[in-house]
Amino acid sequence: MARFLTGKNTPTLMVLLIAVCMIAACTKQSAPPPQPKPNIAPEAPSPGIAPLKAKPVYSTDFRTAIIQVARYAIPAVVHIEVTQREVVANPLAPMESDPFFRFFFGNPRAPRKFKRELKGLGTGMIIDTNGHILTNNHVVAGATEIEVQLSSGRKYPAVLVGADPKTDLAVIKIEPKEKLPTVTFGNSDRMEVGEWVVAIGHPRGLDQTVTQGIISAKHRQGITDPSSYQDFLQTDAPINPGNSGGPLLNLSGQVIGVNAVIASESGGFEGIGFAIPSNIAVHVSNGLISKGKVDRGWVGVTVQDLTPEIAQSLGLDLPQGALIADVSKNGPAEKAGLKPGDVVLSLNGKDIRDGGALRNTVANTPIGTLIKLTIWRDKREQEITVMVGNLDDAFKAITDALRERLGATFRPLKPAEASNLGIDPSVGVVVGRLDAKGPLARVGFEVGDVVLGVNGQQIDSVETLAALIDSLPHNHRVSLFAMDHNSRRAGNVVIEVR
Repeated sequence: MARFLTGKNTPTLMVLLIAVCMIAACTKQSAPPPQPKPNIAPEAPSPGIAPLKAKPVYSTDFRTAIIQVARYAIPAVVHIEVTQREVVANPLAPMESDPFFRFFFGNPRAPRKFKRELKGLGTGMIIDTNGHILTNNHVVAGATEIEVQLSSGRKYPAVLVGADPKTDLAVIKIEPKEKLPTVTFGNSDRMEVGEWVVAIGHPRGLDQTVTQGIISAKHRQGITDPSSYQDFLQTDAPINPGNSGGPLLNLSGQVIGVNAVIASESGGFEGIGFAIPSNIAVHVSNGLISKGKVDRGWVGVTVQDLTPEIAQSLGLDLPQGALIADVSKNGPAEKAGLKPGDVVLSLNGKDIRDGGALRNTVANTPIGTLIKLTIWRDKREQEITVMVGNLDDAFKAITDALRERLGATFRPLKPAEASNLGIDPSVGVVVGRLDAKGPLARVGFEVGDVVLGVNGQQIDSVETLAALIDSLPHNHRVSLFAMDHNSRRAGNVVIEVR
């Protein structure tokens, strides 16, 4: 190669080298100046929603944002292992008296019942230094033993503090021997579709797995149970079985959701996951820790969503708002002057999209609070002030009404009971107490039997049952579709309501 640096080629080569240097210099000069790092500040909570604790968040650029979030949040994310022991009936026991069965199998002396042990995995997050951990109700429901493993590897037994099936949230507690890291909650209402989020959990038992995605949609309702208080954030951040109860975080390191559900035909992640908003999680966890239950607001209305046709008939430009279908007698709404046919457009200045939004907003409002509703009546806006009541009072009224007409009290079906009976846990209510001379007792109902439908209409809650029975005239005959809790046989039974 040395010969090309001498002789006739030297001037030409020198020109080429100078040209290359000039191009390199121009390229370097044309590069954009370095951009300042964005300052990602913590979000302020919405009125009435306070974080459970405050911690600093990181200011960083997108290249290191997920790294910082993972370093900050992983220590406060725990692995939960649950054990459920139960006694179940032998499915072959009813067949022992069958002649056909005895002809082929003789007369085996099988036990009437046997013990079964089930194992489950999930995720949780430490929410205070006292050892309270937030997770999903379906992770710990029915558990006889709960074990928590910290990110340090240390394991602790845990006890259930309280659970709220309506939001699928639960709080458990450990007695730590060390100082615990905790998560910080952000304001889920301020999250926008398209914002980056990070999920942390234990999918398939793989500890401390970090995934990322965006908020795909907001205000998803009726995903698992139409009667529950659902207002999911939808995300495409990969979550799988075992992620349940883990945090969904923004890039400031704040929890803005609790991972709960995936939409999947395969059983694994397919791009659609759902998280319970942090504002709901804070309200529920505070109630469970302080009282062991959740106090919910109530105004005494039955609502439905607006359709374009109904909106047009009422003189509204858009089908947005909650249409009041019914008003409870002597409830807060009736006392304030609300009527069937009114449309609630906003609550304390916050737009109400649909019936679910009104129900959830009222439920998270402190009892005794005066709220200002903007309603649509007679093709014009009006304002009405309502004092929020206690949903427990409403449930007591419902229970009393059912006992008066059916001679029984009812309660929701527990997941373990549904599994044992082989029915959908979102369908049916359980007979609690029976009046010996009431309509149900007279036709043979027993405590523990499950009512699944009334006149062909499915029952998904005690409230639904009460609404259907309340609409019937006195001394009216009605068909109940029910299941015997002993034999697991289901069928229709005709009774006469009082």
